[in-house]
Amino acid sequence: MRTFFLTATLLIGIGPTCMAAQIYKWVDEQGVTHFDAQPPQGGEAATVVTPSSPAGKPVAPPSSNTIGDQQAIDKSVKKQVAEQQARLKVFCDQARTNLAQLQNNPRLREDVDGEMRRLTDEQRLERTHEAQKQIAENCQ
Repeated sequence: MRTFFLTATLLIGIGPTCMAAQIYKWVDEQGVTHFDAQPPQGGEAATVVTPSSPAGKPVAPPSSNTIGDQQAIDKSVKKQVAEQQARLKVFCDQARTNLAQLQNNPRLREDVDGEMRRLTDEQRLERTHEAQKQIAENCQ
């Protein structure tokens, strides 16, 4: 029985320090003072230092500037991804067109130093395999 009371007293004494959280204080437009675990949206709030705060240092709320910076970064990344997808689509369309030309046209010519030369069957077959490989790797 004595150990039960000793354990209960110990838990009651330690409980508040384990449940310590950051507390914010602000005054609204009507002059009413508020205390809450989260700062108000779009308003200024002071941090209340509690004895159980780590090293007595209050944690600053995230500023709206960091949120705006993150949104700008997200927008930039989405723009880069869209540009990359557009370039990949152009590449895939061109690769499929080239593959169709290689497969359907036995008499292909290429420009080498301003001179038109006909592709041999081996060259055409090699380029067909390269085009198929590029499409398989990069295009879905």
